[in-house]
Amino acid sequence: MKSVSFGLALVAMVLGLTACNQQPAANANVELAKAWVTAVSTSRTAAMEMVEQNMADQGLLYRDRYVGFGFQWDNQEGLEQGRMVVTNVIADSPVADILQAGDEFISVGGVEVNAENMGRLPFRGKPGEAVSAVVARDGQEIAIDVSRGIVSAPTSKAEMLEWMSGADDDDWGPEKWTLHEAVGEGNVVYVWTQAWNTDDVSGLPFEAHQVTRMTFNDEGKVTAIANLSEDRFVLEQMGYTISR
Repeated sequence: MKSVSFGLALVAMVLGLTACNQQPAANANVELAKAWVTAVSTSRTAAMEMVEQNMADQGLLYRDRYVGFGFQWDNQEGLEQGRMVVTNVIADSPVADILQAGDEFISVGGVEVNAENMGRLPFRGKPGEAVSAVVARDGQEIAIDVSRGIVSAPTSKAEMLEWMSGADDDDWGPEKWTLHEAVGEGNVVYVWTQAWNTDDVSGLPFEAHQVTRMTFNDEGKVTAIANLSEDRFVLEQMGYTISR
């Protein structure tokens, strides 16, 4: 009887030690998050395939909030030509009822829109402050006044793919990047990356860290993405200062 009891105790101890030595099951969401940030930093094609295959149809990209006007433009072509043509007006933004797609900015706050002045146009600044501007629409120049406000607009999966489809492969992604860490529990994952690049306007190099938060549904599809980045640090590396 004693030998039976000892044998059972030994088996229980071995099973306990085996369980302690087992590694925790890998979180598939963490692996997908790492693959996601790798794809979007590699090429436009890889990024589009990742979004198409692994983002939920109702998934959203939450962009950084900012104080400004609230419109989008083709900055790649615009920077080359020294022109700023509105491609999309963000709903519920300060210019939602003022601007239209196709409007071209002639001047902003008295500063002429051209290749040399792209970095000096006063779109950003104190909220509630009125900024005068002139836009061209249907062959006519129209004077407008915009009070800056907080702009926060999530981007849908369809909008992400539409934007990516019109992007330039040669200008896609940072010049260099590295993935430092990815951690997660359940359906929430955080990924820490660092990227090195060169500013299109000033021609100066910069680097910055970024933390990406991703959430997943029970099917393993991405439902939300948000980034926290070093915007101020990037500006300071190019000689800009923030003042009032």
